[in-house]
Parts: sequence; structure tokens; C-alpha cells
Amino acid sequence: MAPPPPQKEIVYNKLLPYGERLEAEAARFLTQIKENLARAVQLQELWPGGLFWTRKLSTYIRLYGRKFSREDHVLFIKLLYELVTIPKLEISMMQGFARLLINLLKKKELLSRDDLELPWRPLYEMLERILYSKTEHLGLNWFPNSVESVLKTLVKSCRPYFPEDATAEMLDEWRPLMCPFDVTMQKAITYFELFLPTTLPPELHQKGFKLWFDEFIGLWVSVQNLPQWEGHLVNLFARLATDNIGYIDWDPYVPKIFTRILRSLNLPVGSNQVVVPRFLTNAYDVGHAVMWITAMMGGPSKLVQKHLSGLFNSIASFYHPSNNGRWLNKLMKLLQRLPSGVVRRLHRERYKKMTWLTPVPDSHKLTDQDVTDFVECIIQPVLLAMFSKTGSLEAAQALQNLALMRPELVIPPVLEKTYPALETLTEPHQLTATLSCVIGVARSLVSGGKWFPEGPTHMLPLLMRALPGVDPNDFSKCMITFQFIATFSTLVPLVDCSSVLQERDDLSEVERELCSATAEFEDFVLQFMDRCFGLIESSTLEQTREETETEKMTHLESLVELGLSSTFSTILTQCSKDIFKVALEKVFNFAVSNIFETRVAGRMVADMCRAAVKCRPEESLKLFVPHCCNVITHLTVNDDVLHDEELDKELLWNLQLLSEITRVDGKKLLPYREQLGKILQRTLHLTCKQGYILSCNLLHHLLRSATLIYPTEYCSVPGGFDKPLSEYFPIKDWGKPGDLWNLDIQWHVPSSEEIDFAFYLLDTFLQPELTRLEHYAVGELEMSRDDVQQCLAIVHNCLIGSGNVLPPLKGERVAHLVPSLVSLEETKLYTGVEYGYILDNSEDDTKSLFLIIKIISDVLQFQGSHKHEFDSRWKSFNLVKKSMENRLQGKKQHIRALLIDRVMLQHELRTLTMEGCEYKTSHQEMIRDLLCLSTSSYGQVRSKAQQAFFTALGTYNFCCRDIIPLVLEFLRPDRQDVTQKQFKGALYCLLGNHSGVCLANLHDWDCIAQTWPAIVSSGLSKAMSLEKPSIVRLFDDLAEKIHRQYETIGLDFAVPEKCVEIAVMLQKSEHPSSNFTGLCSEEIQLGIQRQKEKNAEALRNYENLVNMLLDCVEQRNLPWKFEHISIGFLSLLLRDDRILPVRAIKFFVQCLNHDAIVVRKVAISAVAGILKQLKRTHKKVPICPYEISGNPKPSSIQAGDRPDNQWLHYDSQSLPKTKEAWESCCFVEKTHWGYYTWPQTMTVYAPVGHQPKLGRRREELTEAEQIIYDHFSDPKFVEQLIKFLSLEDRKGKDKFNPRRFCLFKGLFRNFDDAFLPVLQPHLEQLVADSHESTQRCVAEIIAGLIRGSKHWTFEKVEKLWKLLCPLLRTALSNITVETYNDWGTCIATSCESRDPRKLHWLFELLLESPLSGEGGSFVDACRLYVLQGGLAQQEWRVPELLHRLLKYLEPKLTQVYKNVRERIGSVLTYIFMIDVSLPNTAATKSPRVHEFTTRILENLKPLMEADEEIQNHVMEENGVGEQDERTQGIKLLKTILKWLMASAGRSFSTAVTEQLQLLPLFFKIAPVENDNSYDELKRDAKMCLSLMSQGLLYPQQVPLVLQVLKQTATSNSWHARYTILTYLQTMVFYNLFIFLNNEEAVNDIRWLVIKLLEDEQLEVREMAATTLSGLLQCNFLAMDGPMQTHFEQLCKMRLPKKRKRDLGSVVDTIPSGDLVKRHAGVLGLSACILSSPYDVPTWMPQLLMDLSAHLNDPQPIEMTVKKTLSNFRRTHHDNWQEHKQQFTDDQLLVLTDLLVSPCYYA
Repeated sequence: MAPPPPQKEIVYNKLLPYGERLEAEAARFLTQIKENLARAVQLQELWPGGLFWTRKLSTYIRLYGRKFSREDHVLFIKLLYELVTIPKLEISMMQGFARLLINLLKKKELLSRDDLELPWRPLYEMLERILYSKTEHLGLNWFPNSVESVLKTLVKSCRPYFPEDATAEMLDEWRPLMCPFDVTMQKAITYFELFLPTTLPPELHQKGFKLWFDEFIGLWVSVQNLPQWEGHLVNLFARLATDNIGYIDWDPYVPKIFTRILRSLNLPVGSNQVVVPRFLTNAYDVGHAVMWITAMMGGPSKLVQKHLSGLFNSIASFYHPSNNGRWLNKLMKLLQRLPSGVVRRLHRERYKKMTWLTPVPDSHKLTDQDVTDFVECIIQPVLLAMFSKTGSLEAAQALQNLALMRPELVIPPVLEKTYPALETLTEPHQLTATLSCVIGVARSLVSGGKWFPEGPTHMLPLLMRALPGVDPNDFSKCMITFQFIATFSTLVPLVDCSSVLQERDDLSEVERELCSATAEFEDFVLQFMDRCFGLIESSTLEQTREETETEKMTHLESLVELGLSSTFSTILTQCSKDIFKVALEKVFNFAVSNIFETRVAGRMVADMCRAAVKCRPEESLKLFVPHCCNVITHLTVNDDVLHDEELDKELLWNLQLLSEITRVDGKKLLPYREQLGKILQRTLHLTCKQGYILSCNLLHHLLRSATLIYPTEYCSVPGGFDKPLSEYFPIKDWGKPGDLWNLDIQWHVPSSEEIDFAFYLLDTFLQPELTRLEHYAVGELEMSRDDVQQCLAIVHNCLIGSGNVLPPLKGERVAHLVPSLVSLEETKLYTGVEYGYILDNSEDDTKSLFLIIKIISDVLQFQGSHKHEFDSRWKSFNLVKKSMENRLQGKKQHIRALLIDRVMLQHELRTLTMEGCEYKTSHQEMIRDLLCLSTSSYGQVRSKAQQAFFTALGTYNFCCRDIIPLVLEFLRPDRQDVTQKQFKGALYCLLGNHSGVCLANLHDWDCIAQTWPAIVSSGLSKAMSLEKPSIVRLFDDLAEKIHRQYETIGLDFAVPEKCVEIAVMLQKSEHPSSNFTGLCSEEIQLGIQRQKEKNAEALRNYENLVNMLLDCVEQRNLPWKFEHISIGFLSLLLRDDRILPVRAIKFFVQCLNHDAIVVRKVAISAVAGILKQLKRTHKKVPICPYEISGNPKPSSIQAGDRPDNQWLHYDSQSLPKTKEAWESCCFVEKTHWGYYTWPQTMTVYAPVGHQPKLGRRREELTEAEQIIYDHFSDPKFVEQLIKFLSLEDRKGKDKFNPRRFCLFKGLFRNFDDAFLPVLQPHLEQLVADSHESTQRCVAEIIAGLIRGSKHWTFEKVEKLWKLLCPLLRTALSNITVETYNDWGTCIATSCESRDPRKLHWLFELLLESPLSGEGGSFVDACRLYVLQGGLAQQEWRVPELLHRLLKYLEPKLTQVYKNVRERIGSVLTYIFMIDVSLPNTAATKSPRVHEFTTRILENLKPLMEADEEIQNHVMEENGVGEQDERTQGIKLLKTILKWLMASAGRSFSTAVTEQLQLLPLFFKIAPVENDNSYDELKRDAKMCLSLMSQGLLYPQQVPLVLQVLKQTATSNSWHARYTILTYLQTMVFYNLFIFLNNEEAVNDIRWLVIKLLEDEQLEVREMAATTLSGLLQCNFLAMDGPMQTHFEQLCKMRLPKKRKRDLGSVVDTIPSGDLVKRHAGVLGLSACILSSPYDVPTWMPQLLMDLSAHLNDPQPIEMTVKKTLSNFRRTHHDNWQEHKQQFTDDQLLVLTDLLVSPCYYA
């Protein structure tokens, strides 16, 4: 039976030179994983077994892809799912399993819903436990920061496989949380967004989104003020739309969707707009908005495209480079994401393989017309964005995707901008921007295709013109030019095909043109080389800097070097043989005829030579090797040279050249081996360091060339271009992708000859050095320092040159090292001996030590390539891939060179996958040596050795356990011989580097039980001194790192039965089947036994660690710093599944009164946590809310106040004021229950009789409880504690502290009123003291008391309130500026999640007289603040209290004091918050806005009817006697303004209809100029209008608003008429598509603006013109014929002749009506001209001519014309060359005259 096909393997493996061996290797590896993983799980061994083999599985996926059968795939997923959801699993393991599971689920097309089903509840329980942990804030659980994103990604990956009934279950589970006033709403919507499955097949839609779609979209449509959860709903809709294209009709919602997306961009409108902060923080995520738009495009109605065009029309001008602001990033992101979204969708519809996921129905696929429309609507903004302030990256990515779809629309305009940019010398930014965009479209340009056949003809002109960019003076220009040239050369074979023209006559027009153009290639290559030589000559070391210490290249130079060499090598790779010969000749002559210094210029030239040699080794080596060898031999004939300190430049340069050109295909070097060997013998032992280093490089490169496996060519077409033109026509291959199945890679695999050569080199050069070092180490041989260094350099270069042929250190062979040669094995071990000696004898020879460190780290790690090099190559591979990929067709359509690169990377990945190597004795010795070096006395040696040490620790399994004791040796307090340097080195070794292992904090009991106590005790070490800041800093860093990285370590490692069942199935599965028989029962028993022991041992370790830390703290003379560190460690050891040992509890309670505030703070948190551990569980019982209320269950969902949740309301008639009433009352503590719906089973706390006993005597307590009881019953202890708690910490910065509140809450919850007698006198004394810190202290205790009394009996509660009420009264009357915040927090905290009926004493107390006026205005405001805090927590359950409060406040709305007014405004917001207009919501029982506003309007009547200006002439004093109605009205209005401003940011829906009636009044008051000296009334009115104009309108509200505006336009106050215009601008833009969707509204607005253009007041006319121009600019109104004619008519209004005027009169006697009309016409024309600041539409020239006729009209017309012309000039100046073309010559003459005529300056 044939094995089932693998799910999806990595194709690149097949292309490796040893590809055929991998099949068997993979099968072996997989069998091993399956066997061992299954075994580990059955033996209950999660650690190390389970973890180790799951890690191996991820390695397997990295090496082979998902190369296993579908059956195995499903089993792996199920097993990991079970493992991840083990409830008590340690968090770090959970994350490991989760990451692997995400990886297994990544490609969802591989497994359909029939193959796999995963339950959703375990994931939900896990998220609830971790993300909404109840104990984390008390420090009982420590989760890493990454856990949230890992869990969310995990849910996303599992989501497609949730069962079909999941949707209904989720709705039942989370609907009850949907109370919009509560934080639970955010939680519910977040859960829905994360969990709801949207990929169900169409036949199951009834069970999927149709259950919730109408309900949620209704909610979204009706919410107006952007609460936090609205964004999550949008994300959900976006995902729904993408997964179900064509199955949902979005048309009814499209205008609303686009309006909200536009609002979400937060673009500025008008000049002085007030920004609502939550609009910024809660704005939609652009990525999801784009997903939603792209999913809705297409389909029969084309509505979305219409709106998308509208969107870009309205925001296009924001993309202009002269605009900048914080909104710009969002706009750019929109531009970049949209095209890529459309390409992704086209790919899915046209190219992607069919999978089990629902396909897009034909009716809704994007048609070619849809694509064209889309490209046309977005191209203009993209072209503007090319030159944006944020850079051209987004535009280039957008263009890359657009060019894939419609090259003929996209590339020509880009080229139009590029050619002039290449000519300009003055604007380098323009050049870099256009070039990076052309690079993006390069592939579409070169391949031409049916849409854009003339594309390729642009390539040569572009290349030739780009050459001047190789400019030594402008770094960024130089780099982008290199990238540009390299990109095009990669795509195109540089072959001269002009001869084909004579031979063939079947070529198309374009092909003929290309053929003749290719004759220029040779010219191009040569010119490019000249440019490069120029660049090199200007950057030799002598020119750039004096001979200083910095002999290395600067960072910029090395980048240029990289750019130069890679571009040159690309060009040569792609050259034909003829062009190559010319180029080779040229570069050879350049290199030979000059002598370069070896640091900068030399490196660049050598790189160019190497590029040439690499491309065609035979021809090139013939030229170079003999030349260099001759020169070198000639110059070293004389033996004196060998000993010169400074060598001849020519010799150095030739050595450098030789060492670079030997980096080629090893087979081609064999003919020259004798010559090269001779050179090495002459030069390896030069005295001059520069000389022997170059010679070592030569050795290193020779060894590498001979022994590595690598591809030898990267041509864009397999087989190169050397065929005769008659058989092969290169033009066909322009821009052609590589064919993955015929890549035909030429590999270099070492032949036996090459291997012999390598060994010859090693024997000749390495062996003698090792022998010398051996003798030196034993002391038989004297060597100078320089000699030692030279020796080591040679050893190091041999090692890294032949790293992959050396056998691994002693131990088994590694499978994929084909050649194994053992002759070197003994030599390897001497590295260990040789430097043990140097360390003892010459610790200060740092340079040799550096080399030694390098050697060790390479012996430990090096296998032919380095990890960090690999990582950076992988990164750059991905960048190049992105910049050139074709996302439309997908299927790995990359360039051949890229594909070859990817195969090579796969090979390197295999050689590097050595992490988790076995840890052998030789490794152990070396790591110990590194530790030795890490604690030596030279700082630099230490830091280099430490880096090597950390890397080594990360490489070998479990070696950390072996090393820790050795490191800790240095910290032992009883050792006398440790120096300070060693001490410091050891601390660094514990600290670790930022990425690797941190020894001090391995998540393992054995390890931290050693390190933590050692760190604390090291405080007593001789070497430790707190005088040295570096040591103090190290301890701080260590403590900080441990606190930051600590995660709770597990105590329970049990494996549930379900996991074991799957493991057994995994073991039995076939293909590859294992010969592994099941486990016998003894083994399984043993496993369970071991696991129990492991749990017991973990517990033992935990308690030991706590005790050891306590012992450490109690040592005498331990410095204070270490005491604090230790207490910090102890606080990390609190857990929620295990009570802290009694000794530690006692310690922490005593620390509450420690002298140091740091310790007290830790102790407060810790004791609060301990009290949580000691909390006894309270029993709950289910209830039926419908029975309690006596009402049946409603048939459909109805939120809000229903008969069946009436009983939760606060009702002063039936409060539980007696014991019987209290005990029979059913208290529901959480506020959200019952608002939206009731949960399936509603539970409440059982009656008192069933709860844990209260009022226990001391002997009934446990030992831990007794400790706390004794301390808190001791008056002295309590007195001291209160004294400490009422001290100031940071003056003026202290706030109500939730940790202290938790401490007291815990005390009163666990011990009920046992400590009240001791505390009561303190409370009374504290309340009477009005200091800030004492008041805060008493507020914290009182809040703790009220919340802690949750389960007390009625008698105790009643007694408590008798004590608290007088205290609170005193406190509220003593309230001050510093303390009112704390009291507000105190009351709010007390009322949070409490049934209001339990707190009736408190509410009645607060409502007694909020505004008594006794303590002055300030106390009144504070009382309101405190009351508001309490009521806001109760939300919808206290309608009666809200009504009482409103009734009390209404007569007092005319308050004079500003602070009271502001507070009343805020309180009103909370009173009306509950009145929301959400779908399916019953009318509220709480106060309603509508009724309130009606009453207010009645009182404001006198102001409405009055005509004159409203001045604020009310002085701030409450005068005796009644003032007139008007004054009262103004005072009332001020308060109302405060209310409207406060509610703009907080409520869910704006009561538009009611507020509209107030608008005319605000229009009247709002000031016109920007002046801050206005009184409060005017400022507030202006602010209020700004906020209201930004509000989101429902479509049905549009006519109402326009009605008000039209009515105000006839007002006789010009201020009002002026203000409507500013209001109108903002309102229209913020509700753009809702207005556009309503034709009548558009006409009304047009009429209104045009009418106000003719207003008698000049300011109003000008504002109307500005408004008109804005509306034209965002394409709300169109510049059409009728409008133009209308303005032209007005302009022709005749004005009387000048001489008719009476010259004597001062006043102008022109009849004003005519002048106004004429001015209106001119203003209209001016508005049209200013509405397109960045381009010249066809109608503009004529209008400019019309306008210029009015230059000599009387004022104000003349002024308007001048302003317009000067603005036109300013905005069109930049691109005047383009704009000029729109005008005729005559018009240009007039225009030039106008713009520079004397009148322009008049």
C-alpha cells in the first residue's frame, strides 16, 4: 500500500545536491519524534521529555515543512491542543506548546472541517483564567507580556475548526455581558471578535453569522460616539465580509461604513477644530477597514467603488507633500494596504487552488472593469504620495501592486515624473523617491505583457540616465542608484542582440526597437565601471581622513562597498561573453595599474575583481593569479622583507587582491595550487601584522572554496547566455521568472582532489602551529607575544576555513556531514591545553585572548556558516523577495537568482540546526574555560568571553545546570580569594545578554533554588562593595531582570487521561510506522509514580527556597540592599494554588512596619495577596430571575429595563432595613447581569447559614490566620502601622492606593469585624485631621471596610454604618482640593460591583444635601463629585436615585460658580448616560434627555426671542433678590453648555433632535475671531459647536439639521450667519457619504452657500467663499456649467461710472446691492480656482481670465482678486512646468503679466 501524500513539504529540499538522501532522513526523524513524543506523554513526563520532543517537531517543520500524512497532522494537532489546555500547566510550557500548535494550524487549507474539529470552551476558559486573571493584580500569578498575543493567535488558528453549534453557544455565553455602560461590554465584544467562526460553508450560515449579524450591525449603526468596543466590531465585520464575499448584502450600510472610515482617519477640517481625544485612541484599525472595503468591492451594484472614488476624491488633497500631520501615517497606510488587499483578492479569485474554504460566487468576482475603476480612483493620490514627508516607501509598495493589475495606467505617469527627476540636480529627494517607485514597478515594466507592450523600451534610457547617480558626494542617491541598476540587471540578460535585425524579419515593432537598443549595453557597462572607478578614487583613505586610529571603514563606506560589489557582480552575471571580456580587461587594467591602500579603496577594487572572477573563473584567473603571484614573489625575494614592521604598499595590495580573487569555485583553483602554496609559505610568517592577516585570509578563502557546498552561478536563465543568437533570443527572457522545477542549479560539491588540497594546506600550515603552541604551553618553547598572536591567527583561519570538514567534537557523527576525516582529531583538543597556560602566565596579553575566545566559540558553534550571518541573509532575502514578488499570480513566481538563494539558505539552515546538541565532555571543558575567561581581570576580555559563553549556553541541552554551581562559586561569602573583577564577571554571567538565557532566572525550581539565595548572600562576600557604582548597578539590573522575566513556575505536572489516549493513537499511526510496541503497564505505573514524586519534589523545593531566602535575610550585617532584593524575591513566590509557608507570612506581616518604605510597599502587596490565599470560599446557588420577578421569559432579545429585571432596581420603599428583609433579599453584586439578557444559569451567594462561619475565636483559626490576627489585634502594632500609612510619600503626587485598599478589604473579609475595636479610635482621629495624607489613609481604610463587609450579617453591617455615617459626614465637610479625588475614588471603589440595596445607608447619606452651600462653592462641587462616583458605578440599577438627584439639581442649574457649574454638567452626563438609543432596547426608567431639554428650552425662551447680542453681564456673585429672566437664562445656558461639552465625549448616542433646538442660540453667541480673551460663555459656545459639528448623524437627522441652518441663515445677526458656515464645513466632511446619499440635502447646502455668498456683511461673504471652495475640494459639490454661468452672470453686474460720484463725499455712494452681487460673483470664481490647489482642471484657465478682468474694480473686489492670484501663484509654483501646458499662449501672456505686474505688489 502506497503511503499517503505528505501534507505540504518544503520544495527547496529536492533541489539540494544531496536532495535524494533527505526522504529517508525525514522519515527516520519523524518516526523518532512520534515514538518519543507519544512515549513521553504516556509516561506523564511533560518535562523534559514532552517539551524536548515538541521542540524537535518544530525543528522538523522548519527543515522539511509539513511532511507528514494528514492522519499524523490531525493527531499532532489534537495532542497539542490537549496539552495546551491542561488547566494547571506551567505558563512557559503552555506558550511553547501553543507556538507549535499555531505553526501546525497555520496553513488552514491543508485540513478541512471534516478532518478536524476542535472545541472552543477550553480555549475560552484558558483566556479567562490568564487574560482576565483575578489574582494577577495581587501578585499571585506572574505571566509574561507575550502571553496575550500568543493566546489570541492560538484562538485565531483554531477558529475555523470550531463545531457548527459553537456560534449559538458563544452567544448564550457572552450576550449577558453586553451592558454598554460596563467594562464587560468591551470584554464581550472582544470575545466575539476573537471567537466567532466566520468560515462556515453556506449551507450552515443559519447556524453561523445569521444568528448575530442583524443584532450586531444594528448596534454598530446606532452607536455614535466611538466607544472602545466599536473598533472590535469593525474587525469582526471585516473578517466576516472577507470570509463570505457574495453572501451578505452590504449595500444598505455602505454610506455609513464609508462615513465612519473617513471619520476614523481624524483629518483636520477648518482652522480651529477641537479634537475629541477618544476619536484618536479608539479609531478603527486601517488594516481591518481595508479588509472590509476590499471584501465588499465588485458585485452587481458597484456601490462600493462609487464610494471609494468619493473617499479618495475627498481626501486626495491631504496627500499633497506640502501637508503634514499626525494623520498622515494613517493615510499612507490606507494607500499601501488597499492595492495589496485587492491583489490578494484577485489572487484568491483567479489563481489560487480550490480548497475546502467557500469560493467566491461568480456573480461577485471582480471583473476587469472593476479593477480598472479601482486603479483609476487610487492612482492620483499615490502619485502625490510619492514625494510625501514620510518617505516614498508606502507609495512604492502601492505602485508595485497596482502595476501588477494595470501596468498601462500606472507606469506611464510614474515615468513621466521620473525622467525630469533624473535630469534635475537641485532636488535629490525627488530622485530618490522616483527611483524607489520605479524599482517597485520594475518587473511589470520589463515584462511588458499584453497590456503594456511598450514597457521594456524604457529600460535602457532609464539605466543610462541613472548613471550620474553614482555620486561620491550624496550617499543616499548613490545607494538607491545601485539598487536601481541591480534590480534592472537582475531582470534582463545584458546581451547585444542588434545583429538579429539582419537575420530575422519576423520581429514585432517593439522587439525591433529593443534589438537596436541593446547595442548600448556594452556602453552602459563600461560607463558604469568608469563611474565606479571615480567613486573609488574619491574615497581612498588618504582623501577621506588622515592616518588616524580609525583604519576600519566607516559604516557608510561599508554600505557603499556592499552596494557597489553586489551591483557589479549582478551586472557581470547577466552579461554576454563579449561584454564580459571587455569589462574584465578594463577592471584588470585598473587594478594592476594602480596601487591602493588596503582599508577602503583597496577593498572596493578587490571586490570588483572578485565579482569578475566569480562570474567566469577560468578566463579571469588566467589574468589575475599569475600576475599577483609574480609581483608577490618578486617583492619577497629578499628575506629582510619578512621581518619589516611596515610593508611595501604594492605588496600589501597584491596580497589583498589575491586573497579576494581566490573566493571562487574550488575546482578552478586546482591548476594554481603550487603557486598559491608557495605564496602562503612566503607570507604567512611575515612580521608585519597587516601582511600576515591578509595571508591568513588567503588561506581561509582557499580552504572555504575547496570544502564548502554552494551554487556557482546566479544567472537569470539556466545555462547562461552564451548560446549563439540564432538559437537563442534573449529578449524573450526579459523579466522572466525562474522555473522552480527546472532551476538547474550548478552546485559546487567538493571533489576528492579539492579535499586532498585542503588537507595538504592544513598539514602544511596548521600542524606546525599546533605543535609550537603545544611546546609553548608546556613551557619548552619561548615565544614572543606577537608570535603567539600570529600562531593563533593561523589556527583560527584554518578552523573557520575548513569548519565543515572537521569532524564534530568527540561523539557520534552528524548525519549530513558527508565527508568525514579524522586525521585532525587529536589536534583539536590542544586548543584546550594551550590557553590554560596563557591564562596563568600572561593575563594581560588581551589580543591573544580575544583570538582564543573566537577560536573556542567557533569550535563550539561553527559548521561552515554563522547564525547571525544566516539571520541577516534570511532577512535581506525576504526584503528582496518582497520588492520583486508577483503577489497576483503567487505560486513562487520569483526571479531565478532569488530561488537559488532560497535553496542555498535551506542548505545553511540544515547545517545550522544544531541547537540542542548533545552536551559532551569536551564541550564541558571548553565552556568552563570560557567561564574562566569571563571572570578574568580585563574588562574587554570578560565581555567578549561572556558573549561566547552565552551563545554556548544556548546551544547545548541542559548544560546550564552543570554550569550554575561553578558560577555561584565566585559569589560565596566564605571565599577569601575572589577578586572584585571575578565577582563582577560572575554577576554578568548570571545576568546574561538581552536575547539569550538568563542563568539567574531559569524557570526551574532546581536552578532558582541555587541562584536566588546565592545572589542575596553574596552581599556578605569580601569582593562586594556598594561603593562601586558598577556593582550596585549590576545588582539592580539583576533584580530588575528577574522581576521582569519571572513567570510562575508550576507545581503540578499531571497529564490528563485525554492526552494519553491521543498519544496512544499517534504511536499506532502508519506512514512512517514505527516498530515500537505499546508501553507495558509497569512502565506506565512507573511514569505515574515518577510524576507524583516530581510534584512532591517541586513542592519541597518551593518551600526550601522560601526558607533559604528567609535565612539569608536574617543573617547579621547583611547590607540593606540585599535585604530588599531578598524581600523582592520572596514576593515573587506568592502563588494562587499554595499558601505561603507560615514563617514567611509572619515575616511579611512584620515588614508592614519596616523602617524602609520600599519594604513596606512590598509587604502591603504581599499581605494583601496572602489574605486572598487565606480567603474561604463562599457557596453560590442558582436562581431563576423570571420566578423572582414573576414575569415570563421574553421571546426575543430585549435589552434595558424589562419587567423581569425590575427587582434589581433600588427602591426606597422596599429597602432591606430589618434582619428578615436583609436575609430574604436576593442580592446581585455585578452590575451587568440582567441588562441585555440573563445568563443560562444565574448564580448568587447562598444565605448566611451556608456561608463560612463569622466571628471566630482565636483557637478556631488556622496557624497562618492566627499570625495575622495577633498582629492586628495588638494596639501598638496597629498604631505604628497607621502612623506609617498616613505619612507622605511623594508630596502632591500621592493618590488613593488600590494595594492598601486590597489589604484592608482582605482583613475585613477574612476576619469580619474582629479588628474594628482597635481601629475605631484611629479612624475618628484621622478623619478629624484635614491633612492630605491622613485623609487618604482613612479613605483607603473605609473603602476596604465597605467592600470587605460583603458577607457580614445584618447586625454587623448595621453596626458598621452607625460608625461610618458620622465619619463620612465629617470627612465630606472637611474636604479640600488635595483630597476630593481620594474621597471620590473611595466612594466609587466602595460601590463597585455591589448591589445598591446593600449600600442604601451610603446613598441616602450622599443625597442628603449635595449643594448645601454651607462650605462654599468648592465643597458643593466636591460633594457632587463624590456622589457622581458612587452613582456612576451603579449604572442602570438606580433610576429612582437619579430622578431624585435631577429633581434636586434642576432649580440649581443657574449656579454662579464656575466649578460647581462644570461639576453639574458632568453629573448630568452620568444622569442621562442610561438613556441610549440602541437597537432592541426598552425605554429607560432613568431620566430621559428629551423631557429635560423641553423644560430647559422653556426657561431659555427669553434669550431665543431677544435680537440683540447676548453679553455675559452676570457678575460672579449670588445677588440677593430675583434677577430678571434674561440673566437667569444666561446663567442656565452656561451650565447647559458645560453639560453638552461633557457628554460629547462620554455618552453613546447624541440626542440630536433635542440639541438642535439649542443651535440657533449658540450660533448667535459664538465669537467669530480667534481670540482667547473672550468670556467663558462665548468660549464654551464655540467649543460646543465644534464638538457638535463633528458628531455622527443618523440619515434621518440630516433634514432636521439643515432646517435649523436654513432658518438661522435668515437671522439678522451676522455672527450667526458666519458661524453656520464654519459649522457646515465640519459637519459635511464628518458625515460626507451620509449627506451625499441624500440628493435633496446636497441641493439645500449648495443653495445655502450660494445664498450666503451674496450676504451684505463682507466677513460672511468671504467665509461662504472659503466654505464653497472646501466643498468643491472634497468633491461634495461639483463645478458644473450652471454654477459657472451663475457666477459669470453676477460678475457682469454693472457698476456706475466713477465721475458720477460726488468727489466731496467721504462715503462711497455706489449702491451697495450691486457691488455685493458683483463681489459675490468674483468670490464664486475665486472659490472655484482655490478649490484645486495642486492641479489645473480644464475649466480653470478661462476662470482666471474672467477673474483678471476685475483687477481694477473697487474694493473689496480688488482685494479678493489679488488674494486669489497670489494664492494661485503660491500653490502652483512647484509644478509650474507641468501646469503651464494647460494654458494657451495668449492666456499665458496675460497671466505672466498679472502675476508679476506692479499691481501684484500694490
